[in-house]
This record gives sequence, structure tokens and C-alpha cells, in this order.
Amino acid sequence: MADLSDTHRSPVTPAEDLRTIALHHISWGAILGGVFIALILQLILSLLGLGLGLTSVSATEGGNPAASTLSISAGVWWVISGIIAAAAGGYTAGRLSGKPVESTAGYHGLISWAVTTFVVIYLLTSSLGGLVGGAFSTVSSAVSSVASGAGSVASGAGSAAKTAVQAAGPSMPNLPNPMTEIESRVRGASGGQDPAALRDQAVTAVRDALSGDPDKQQAAKDKAAEAIAKAQGIPQDQAKQQVQQYQDQYNKAVADAKEQAKQTAEATRKAAAQGALYAALALLIGAAASFLAGRAGAVNPTLTGGVTATRRV
Repeated sequence: MADLSDTHRSPVTPAEDLRTIALHHISWGAILGGVFIALILQLILSLLGLGLGLTSVSATEGGNPAASTLSISAGVWWVISGIIAAAAGGYTAGRLSGKPVESTAGYHGLISWAVTTFVVIYLLTSSLGGLVGGAFSTVSSAVSSVASGAGSVASGAGSAAKTAVQAAGPSMPNLPNPMTEIESRVRGASGGQDPAALRDQAVTAVRDALSGDPDKQQAAKDKAAEAIAKAQGIPQDQAKQQVQQYQDQYNKAVADAKEQAKQTAEATRKAAAQGALYAALALLIGAAASFLAGRAGAVNPTLTGGVTATRRV
């Protein structure tokens, strides 16, 4: 029966083991170099995108792109610049690692991307990120001031937030306050010996009938009809018809407001879900780009006179 005590022994020599370990040893210096390259390139590309965006609008002439178009273009530029920066950082890390093994160089690029992403998230969520954001906000405020003086860009900038919300979901007009309209209609009626006082009583009675205690609504409606009849000098039955019309108008406005709130909440949910999925996809593409770029940065070994040398290409 064969002796299995030597099953896990490696036939290689200790020198070959050390060489294998060295080939796959992580180089943090190379990774940090890739991180710095990625961050600086991302900053340069962001500034370039800001400059190109500002050249596409005019503070004195019309025909500027819509705010939604600018926001989408800015998002696409941010993703593309992030992928380019990740690839450049990954290639730098893979090249500076000096590893002739493509997978090891690729992992250097991937770790460089991970560290870069962590640094960016930290900057965005820290006080330093607030300072950087404040600097860009100052630039944005200056541009907005110039546009405000001219008048054309200010109009588009003032509705940028509203346009962004409308792009995320269905566009619906703002519903007026139904109680305000009803009170205006009640006050607009004429008649009675003391119109001002009677109208105030009618308005109060109608408000209580429409938005008061549901259990006491019928009594409130009768009281409102009586107040309207006195204020306008009309029969009680006609006043009751007006109260019912006001009730129908109020109920419809409340139902429309509830439906609008549901649609807005659903649009917000969809926009948040899409944003999260797109962000995850962009990160995955950046990770793949950094890994492949790191593999491309691996050095090629050259055998010369029986001695292994390393040649950079």
C-alpha cells in the first residue's frame, strides 16, 4: 500500500517558493500611486466637464439647453470620467507593481480602484468634502449671479429643481387650495342687511361643514346652509345645494391631492431605485476597467543568459 505521508509535499525548492511568494506579494506603493493618479485625473476631468458645460450656456443670449439635459449630460460625464480615471489608476498600479503575472497586476489595479472609491466616498461625507463642495458652490453661485443679471439663464436655473423632479416622474400641475377657492366664492356672494358679518359667518360655517368632525357633518352642513341663505338672501333649499356643491368640490380636490401624493411618492421611489442601480453598474464597470487595465500594465519577463530579467514594455 502506498505511503500517503508525502502527499502534500511540494517538489519545488525553497528558492522557487520564495520567488512565487514575491511574484504575488502586494505592493502598496504601487497601489497608492494608482490612487493618486485616479483622483487627480478624476478632478481634471470634472473641471474639464464643468468648463465645457459652462461654455454650452450663455448669460446674454437665449437658446440654452434645458436644465434636465444639462443634468443628464453632467451625470454621463461623471460616469465616463470615473471609468477613465479608474482605468488609468489601475494601469498605473499594475505597472508600478512590477509583477510579470497578469492576474496579480490586475488585482493591484482592482485594489487601487477600491481604495480610490473609498477615498471619494470619505471626501463626500466628511467636512473636507463640505469644503470642496463649498468651493464648487461658490463657482456655481458666481455663474448664477452673472446669469441672473442677464435674465435668460436665471430663468432656467430657477426651475432646475422643478425640472429634475418632473423628469423623474409624471408631470402634474399644482392643485390650488380648495378651501381658499370655496371661501372666495362664499365671500363673493352679495345680499343681506350686513353682508360682511353674514359672509364671515357663512365662511366659518362652510369651513366647519367641510373639514369638521365627520360625525357632526350633517348638522354643520345645515348650519352652513342657513348661514349662506341669510348672507345671500336665498331660499334654504338653494343654499343647501350650494353647500353640497362645495362639498363635492372639496372632496374631489382632496382625492386629487392624495392621488398626486401617491404618484409623487412612486416617482421618487422609482428614481431612487434607478439611481442606485445605475450607481452600482457604474462602480462595477469601473472595477472591471481597473482590473483589466492593471492586467495590461503587467511587465513581461525576458530570459537573458540563463538569468531572468524584467523588461518593461
